[in-house]
Amino acid sequence: MRSLLTSTLLALACGASAQAADLGVPRSPVAAAVVAPSFSWTGFYVGIDAGFWHGRNGYRFTNVAPTTFGNDSEAKIGGHVGYRHQFANNFVIGAEADLSWLMGRRRDYPGAGAPFFLSSRFRYDSSVRAIGGYAFDRALAYVTAGVTFANDSGCGSVAAGGACFPNTAYGGTRTGLTVGAGLAYAVTPNISVRTEYLYGAYGVRVQPAIGFAGTDIRHRLDTHTVRLGVSYTFNTAPSAVVSRY
Repeated sequence: MRSLLTSTLLALACGASAQAADLGVPRSPVAAAVVAPSFSWTGFYVGIDAGFWHGRNGYRFTNVAPTTFGNDSEAKIGGHVGYRHQFANNFVIGAEADLSWLMGRRRDYPGAGAPFFLSSRFRYDSSVRAIGGYAFDRALAYVTAGVTFANDSGCGSVAAGGACFPNTAYGGTRTGLTVGAGLAYAVTPNISVRTEYLYGAYGVRVQPAIGFAGTDIRHRLDTHTVRLGVSYTFNTAPSAVVSRY
């Protein structure tokens, strides 16, 4: 019994000495891992774009010349500004406004069966649209829809490039609806490139031709736009997440 008691006391004393020795040894730091967050499309952005605009125009001066149709294709250049917000499940929503100048000239469309021409010139178009898409990390596929505007002017003349008939001038800003789709890719966290298609439907505008009794100018317009763009995003994504283990 005395031997067992002595052995127990010695074991307890050794354990206490070992714990006391450990108190003076510095502890190793806990390892940390930096986890880079996935790319985010959230933020305000501005950019420039360029492309081609194609319009199918239907003009009619009632009681003067039958309806005539013409196709008008123009190069265009402009800018855009917008905001996108990406949710945790990769869905992206946003809004965008754009304005483009059409680098075209006056075009004359002959009226069928009469020595009469309808001239037109488009100067700019713009739109305000909602955007919805899905992000595949740095790639974003999206659809868009909203309101579109186009400014045009023209008149009736007896010959292509000729002087306008008195009081046949028309013009102003048209309003219509637009839908489209696009694909964007982020080259860096702030710079992205994109390609986009937009269709615009402006309906028929009826405008009296002053000076021709009972005569209206009827103009139907549908447009197609294909363009490339570069954007700079003022990114508001969170910084890297630090995990400890």
